[in-house]
Amino acid sequence: MIETTVEPLPRDEVVKAVERRGPSRIPLVMAKWWGEGLGDQYGERLGEFNRYPQDVAMLMKGPADYNQMDLSWRRAGEDGKRGYDSGGWLPDWECLDEFIAKLPDPEAPGLLDDLHERAEQAHAQGRYMVYGFWCLFFERPWGLRGMANLMMDYYLHPDEVHRLHDALCSLYEGLIHRAARELKPDGFWSSDDLGNQRQLMMKPEHFHEFLKPYYDRVGAACREHGLHFWLHSCGNNTEALPDLVDAGVQIFHPVQKHTMDEQAVAREFGDRLTFLVGFDVQHLLREGTPDQVRAEVRYLVDTFDRPEGGMCLAAGNGIVGGTPFENIEAFLDEAVAYGTEHRVRYGADPTPSPPGRGLG
Repeated sequence: MIETTVEPLPRDEVVKAVERRGPSRIPLVMAKWWGEGLGDQYGERLGEFNRYPQDVAMLMKGPADYNQMDLSWRRAGEDGKRGYDSGGWLPDWECLDEFIAKLPDPEAPGLLDDLHERAEQAHAQGRYMVYGFWCLFFERPWGLRGMANLMMDYYLHPDEVHRLHDALCSLYEGLIHRAARELKPDGFWSSDDLGNQRQLMMKPEHFHEFLKPYYDRVGAACREHGLHFWLHSCGNNTEALPDLVDAGVQIFHPVQKHTMDEQAVAREFGDRLTFLVGFDVQHLLREGTPDQVRAEVRYLVDTFDRPEGGMCLAAGNGIVGGTPFENIEAFLDEAVAYGTEHRVRYGADPTPSPPGRGLG
């Protein structure tokens, strides 16, 4: 078991992993993703995991606060009797003109000022840094319209869907340009949860019609500034991966356990995508033994880490309450130890030398 603090990888080593140029260790990115109930369960004890690294500094800030947009209507469901997936901020397409007109100006004074100090700290420490926000062209629209409404909108209101996506994309592009100028990140991070447990949430042709053109624009904005494009998307994304790669997505998370064929995905896309592989937080981390957790880390590394790199390791999503403390420790410990050992097999020169792995 690792007893001393493992320092985060230098920026250049994370770049090597992402660009498949032979890193010294597999980076840990969002591996310590504390989800609902975990803090209540363990409290300050979670601080024991500070000895394990977070190899990427993440600066996250939402692109729009709807409460601050001074919209002329009340959000549907403010009484708390509606679920998040029922929408509410854009209850009718007649509201679209005003909603678009009141979206934030990405060049508004001071917009990213609260991120400057953390960005400067990351740069001073020589760390890899991403800027980003959650939700792009599926999660955000269904949060605005409601899931069922948006699915029907693809058929009944395609022009309005495109107008909304175009306006959101213009906002995202502006924020990427501004963040590149002010924060100087190495990558851009966002999400869309495009899949369910079996397939995409929408027809592949709907993804290609309504989402792909706007992914292309985000990818182009990232390329303009030399930013790596990181995407989190839960569920089975297999059908969308070719389009995502074509749009410029370079790092994909999480390759969700029990939804995607890990061996097939690694084999088909490993020369074009870097995988931020997410550990199974739904079942194995909560229900397995420490030895099973360690074995799964080794399996994931053996599956996705190629001689040139192309892998980072994360939690698949937030690690929730009810997860055994010793399983979290086994996950992080094995991720660092085997993530170094595996690179040494490929001829990497670890600096510092790899820590010894615990025996349980």
